[in-house]
Amino acid sequence: MSMTKNQIRSHHHCVYKITYHLVLVTKYRRKCFTKEILDRLQEICKDICEKWDIGLIEFSGEQDHIHLLLDFHPSAQPSKFVNNLKTVSSRLIRRDFSDHLAKFYWKPVMWTRAYCLLSAGGAPIDVIKQYIENQEKPTE
Repeated sequence: MSMTKNQIRSHHHCVYKITYHLVLVTKYRRKCFTKEILDRLQEICKDICEKWDIGLIEFSGEQDHIHLLLDFHPSAQPSKFVNNLKTVSSRLIRRDFSDHLAKFYWKPVMWTRAYCLLSAGGAPIDVIKQYIENQEKPTE
């Protein structure tokens, strides 16, 4: 689902615009993400968002964390969505990049238990989107 920053959506009997900025950080802040892993994470996040009917407006990351700009609907429960996103993405990335991640983790982990979820109403969406676009992606 492709979303634009000002798109108003409707769900049952309401019209809404709920935008969240989600940040997920690797366990122990290990710098384990490569460009290939970030590309795969973006695919996984897009698929999960589609299953939840949540719009993925923007995705980017660095070697130890990712940023997502999300368009939620009122019936979606943010904590359940984040838990599902972390669980599925961790399982698939650890499966697809097990040799690489074994250098960083001896247990089957990837994400820290905590996460940051901010409503995007305080700063203009363009500022947050530009911030996410300008993340320093790994080159290898």
